[in-house]
Amino acid sequence: MNMLRHFDKMLRVFPFSPKNPANPALRVYGVAYCEPTLLEQDFADPLDTSLVIDAAKNHLSLDCAYELDAWWGLWQYDGDWSLRPARVLISCFGPEFQDGDGHLRIDFGLDDHYLPRPDVQGSAYFVESNLKGMMQVVHSLDDALAVDKRLLHTESGENFANKLIGAIRT
Repeated sequence: MNMLRHFDKMLRVFPFSPKNPANPALRVYGVAYCEPTLLEQDFADPLDTSLVIDAAKNHLSLDCAYELDAWWGLWQYDGDWSLRPARVLISCFGPEFQDGDGHLRIDFGLDDHYLPRPDVQGSAYFVESNLKGMMQVVHSLDDALAVDKRLLHTESGENFANKLIGAIRT
């Protein structure tokens, strides 16, 4: 039953963007994702993570999943490079939740934010900055939590390290 305490630590470490195109939102699912949400609640910017945890505590159960849909700053290219909010999904799974594959998970968004673009000059520099930001979050989580293992998944299901090596070689 320490899951929300660990979720709280993860949220406190995460570098949320202070200004976003939409409010951060907490969704609580019971039993499995195919079930209707038990809670959907928006939070104002800048995000106060203690309010998120208080809302989640109202639905504390071993068969629940808690997902915070939020934003963090990444370098993005749209004709020019700029630091803008990018969507991130931070999840906590109860041990009896059917669709959970781990206790805590962060979906850092699209692979494109972390892979160099050969068609855009200077993309390697900005992508490297995004990767360093991701690794800084991971190391901060290692310091805040007793992490047993880390898995790096991609939206395509491919090995991200192999995708990155392939992108760097082209």
